[in-house]
Amino acid sequence: MRSDRIKKGLERVPHRALLYATGIPRSEMKKPFIGVATSFTDIIPGHTGMRDLERFIEKGVHTGGGYPFFFGIPGICDGIAMGHAGMHYSLPSRELIADMVETVAEAHQFDGLVLLTNCDKITPGMLMASARIDVPSIIVTAGPMHSGYLKGRRLNLTSDTFEAIGKFKKGLITSEELDSLEVCTCPGVGSCQGMYTANTMACVTEALGMSLPKCATELAISANKRRIAFESGKRVVELVKKNITPRKIMTRKAFENAIMVDLALGGSTNTVLHIPAIANDAGIDLQLEAFDKLSRTTPHIANMLPGGEHYLEDLDYAGGVPVVMKRLKSKLHDNITVSGKTIHRIADDSGVVNEDVIRPLNKAYHKEGGIAILRGNIAPDGAVVKQSAVSSNMMSFEGNAKVYDSEESGMKAILAGEIKAGDVVVIRYEGPKGGPGMREMLSPTATIAGMGLSESVALITDGRFSGGTRGPCIGHISPEAMEGGVIAIIRDGDRIRIDIPKRRIDLLVSQDEIKKRLSIWKAPKPKIKKGYLARYARMVSSAGKGAIME
Repeated sequence: MRSDRIKKGLERVPHRALLYATGIPRSEMKKPFIGVATSFTDIIPGHTGMRDLERFIEKGVHTGGGYPFFFGIPGICDGIAMGHAGMHYSLPSRELIADMVETVAEAHQFDGLVLLTNCDKITPGMLMASARIDVPSIIVTAGPMHSGYLKGRRLNLTSDTFEAIGKFKKGLITSEELDSLEVCTCPGVGSCQGMYTANTMACVTEALGMSLPKCATELAISANKRRIAFESGKRVVELVKKNITPRKIMTRKAFENAIMVDLALGGSTNTVLHIPAIANDAGIDLQLEAFDKLSRTTPHIANMLPGGEHYLEDLDYAGGVPVVMKRLKSKLHDNITVSGKTIHRIADDSGVVNEDVIRPLNKAYHKEGGIAILRGNIAPDGAVVKQSAVSSNMMSFEGNAKVYDSEESGMKAILAGEIKAGDVVVIRYEGPKGGPGMREMLSPTATIAGMGLSESVALITDGRFSGGTRGPCIGHISPEAMEGGVIAIIRDGDRIRIDIPKRRIDLLVSQDEIKKRLSIWKAPKPKIKKGYLARYARMVSSAGKGAIME
């Protein structure tokens, strides 16, 4: 066992002395040492219920014949960090999380890992670490939040808080209604209720084979979530005994499976950053083209919020990810998983409960998957759109540019009524380097939607979007403005054409004019000049490469 390096032999007397100081009984020293990385925190709703899950993981590890050691991992709530300086830290925290798990696991030579996670950057960070250090690991995602409820209507975070700002600004709802929404929308623990980034990444994790069946969708409040936590603790000891490591599970074919499930669900565009980053740590070069190629042949079969109507609880009651895999079985590779079952076996063991929530392929909501990769003179290295959340009449759009050099200035213009039908809002210098940290633009996009402009206004950015974004919003534009990409030289009034079916996004000015503007462009000074974010800006790659640290 790896842990023998810290507990066996004459020269390890001091090490054993320190271990005994923790209270471990002599009888447990020969058992596998299991590190349990927990991202419990009081400030993230998706994580506040983890103390209970920690207890069940601990019981499971002991039952399986291992000995658990818990250590803490930080987390950021993207919703709380949204729209201010805090969002600079969200994506960069992914790298910190991966590094911290690696550091603690390698320093103490754990034999296996249970990674307790839930929200947006914590899950991919933990997956990156597990792929990097390649010791037997299992992921436990803490589960989605139940829908809110007010006056006979179900509520969700994006539609009923972020978009409510625009509705209030337009006079569509009263201040009393706004007050009620902010109290009732999020009723308790769990990740936000739609197919936003946290829940998308939970589904991706299950489809990769790194968590037990139904882990992604079982509600945070459910007893079955506790049973899954228990079984995960128990199962990791078996993975240690059989030496089943993450790289044996997270193969190229497994990543293709995960992308297909993501596309079928209409998941968050942030997976285009996270899946390649995880693959990179698994030693696999996964290009953007993989998403677009698979999207052409993977139907969108679950109409989830924010673009659709169904909540995570609906997906869970309909059978969860196993039923999605049952629908896609003919397309999915039959890989191994942490459960001991193969992907096809899990699919075969599942049963369809609601054919409207998870439709058969021949009755798909859209014939293509939820994500499309666009290219053109604005984004020669690629841009990303959640096409399943775009209405049919906005799939092709041409408009006049309204250009802003930060999210704050763009948001101010939207709230001031400067944006009109036919505009393309351009928010730049918000990429991985320019932000720094590639902030999410949920506040601007949700306000546009709340003001009734999502059918007549597009938004493009070198930043990124929340999984809660809907409408014609094009993100991850690469190269970003800070790198001298074409988005840096767009001017107010320029015509921009977006054609999602043709996978194009173009600035409608001559190539000579583009070259002329680029020749006189100068990079602005960095917005942040000290601390972690300054280091991050110097080392981070483009969004087209997953915004990994180089």
